[in-house]
Amino acid sequence: MIEQDNVREGAVAKRLLAYLLLFRRQVAVALLILVLALGAQLAGPIVTKTIIDDHLLAIQFDWYELESDVVPEGALSVPFRERAYVRSDWLPADAPPPAAESVARFRAGEGGGFTLDSPAYGAVGLTGAEVTAFYRHDVAPIFRLVALIVALTVVGSALTYVQSYLLQSSAQRIVQRMRMDLFRHLQRLPVAFFDKTPIGQIVSRVANDTENIKELYISFTATFVVSGLNIVGVFAALLFLEWRLALLCAIILPLFAALLYLHLKISKKYVQIIRAKLAEMNAMLNEMIHVMPIVQAFRREETMKREFGRLNEERYRSQVAQFRITAFSGRNVVYFVSRLLTAFILWYFGARSLGAGGVVSFGALYAFVDYLGRIYEPIVGIFDQMTNAQRAFVSAERVFALMDREGEAVEEDEEAPATPRPEGRVEFDDVTFAYVPGENVLKGISFEAKRGETIALVGHTGSGKSSIMNLLLGFYEPTGGAIRIDGVDIRTMSKQALRRHMGIVLQDPFLFTGDVKFNVSLYNEAIGEETARRALTEVGAGPFVDRLANGLAEPVVERGSTMSAGERQLVSFARALAYDPAILILDEATASIDSETEQVIQHALNVLRHGRTTFVIAHRLSTIRDADRILVLHRGVIEERGTHDELMALRGRYYRMYLLQNAERPVGAG
Repeated sequence: MIEQDNVREGAVAKRLLAYLLLFRRQVAVALLILVLALGAQLAGPIVTKTIIDDHLLAIQFDWYELESDVVPEGALSVPFRERAYVRSDWLPADAPPPAAESVARFRAGEGGGFTLDSPAYGAVGLTGAEVTAFYRHDVAPIFRLVALIVALTVVGSALTYVQSYLLQSSAQRIVQRMRMDLFRHLQRLPVAFFDKTPIGQIVSRVANDTENIKELYISFTATFVVSGLNIVGVFAALLFLEWRLALLCAIILPLFAALLYLHLKISKKYVQIIRAKLAEMNAMLNEMIHVMPIVQAFRREETMKREFGRLNEERYRSQVAQFRITAFSGRNVVYFVSRLLTAFILWYFGARSLGAGGVVSFGALYAFVDYLGRIYEPIVGIFDQMTNAQRAFVSAERVFALMDREGEAVEEDEEAPATPRPEGRVEFDDVTFAYVPGENVLKGISFEAKRGETIALVGHTGSGKSSIMNLLLGFYEPTGGAIRIDGVDIRTMSKQALRRHMGIVLQDPFLFTGDVKFNVSLYNEAIGEETARRALTEVGAGPFVDRLANGLAEPVVERGSTMSAGERQLVSFARALAYDPAILILDEATASIDSETEQVIQHALNVLRHGRTTFVIAHRLSTIRDADRILVLHRGVIEERGTHDELMALRGRYYRMYLLQNAERPVGAG
């Protein structure tokens, strides 16, 4: 199982890297700027060490007490009393060293200040002004080095801002691209997927999981890469200062790496539970909001609350367990180790000499401790971001699992060739279909519909009416047999080409947030205001639209909940008509409409049917009396077929259904 997980994680990492490489130029520029910024920041302690050792504490170097006229050419000197004093580092490289008996030294006085041990004057206590005089040649270099530190700080801050902006914007672009790829793939998934998957879980993948992946790129680029380069740069500086002690300090890296590995291994299962429970909570929320009237009508509020509370409690417990692991293996451990190591460094510098017979300089001690302190913050940053990164990695697994689902072949609008309008001849040839293998819901369905004909499908619930239409629309593939349009098997056609000249009106019409005109055109720019108005008028919705305060611009809220069922259905009819389909499917389109509106729609249907092949799924048999052919289905088989009069004359299943709906007894021939 572990090996399989590693393979899966490796595949996810490769795909995340592939998205990162889409913006490799911007990322490469950002990383180059990051290296420059780190160089500017890491140069600060080296410059500070130079100020301390070569200038502030340089008074403790050896001084040569010389006659004023024997000062080597090119050497700096400080006059004091009758002598000239030259510091050992001021002598030119090619100048011979003065005699050893001319060496003078400064030492700290017992009461403060400095005492000069002079070969000529003995021990001389110096005033503050006299000590300052010996620093006269160090003032300008110190100011220059301080200015360099300030400049490095400013440049480092500016470069850090630029690289942070570039990396953050790259992460945003990457996730924007990924979210669009996921959204595009969702549109290619078959309807069967959406039938079996809760909407809330899908929303969680597109919204929450992709947002978590954004945090992965941000934490990776802004924390892992930055921190990693910081650690490398700091250790390079430590090796420059004292390589033996730097190698000793490097022991902390495998220690923290092992701790990080254990942290990831233990906490991953809790992160997976947290993401799964969040998806379940989103699914439950989505379902509850959509069916709130039913929940309240049946007084199921408390039951729903308990179920949601159970999911929330499980997620909470996993979250607490994950936080407990983070608290134990995170910054507390890093700071504990850092304090021990700092104490060891101070002991090492204080108790031992790093050079043969030499003493460690205060500047080197400062720089080493400063650099060592800069290691801990990147490590703490990695531990702090590890939880977010791991959560994002789990989200990436879920997103890519959805992307890996096989989708349908769909042509892009911009590239798809113009599909000629079909004649509309539809043929079902011995079609068999099963949602679950071995449990056929359609068995040997065969019929033909010619252009301009109206074919009605009737039967009790579960007889297979909607399944036939789902197959015709390409939502599912037949288990056996073939479906042909104008003699072409629909399995050889892309789904977009198949549906380009089809129109459908469902029993429960869905209206989108927007206005009336938008709900007729649905992003189709070819359907202008006049076309939308004409379609609404032809289906009998003209009076309804004219009563609206803003006409076609009247706002429509989500699902059209402010409109009646009949008004929503009229808009849905107008939508189908505006697209001018060659094949029209009416899936119980008049089931939820009152008798008056039904008469209006029946009149509109006569207009819609002209020149189109129309399929009508109806429970109200009175609405299909004038259909060219009626197919009566029972348990997935066409049991009867014919016109209304022919079927009534048969006195079979259709006859009984019709009389039952009209509350008549089977007397006479009908």
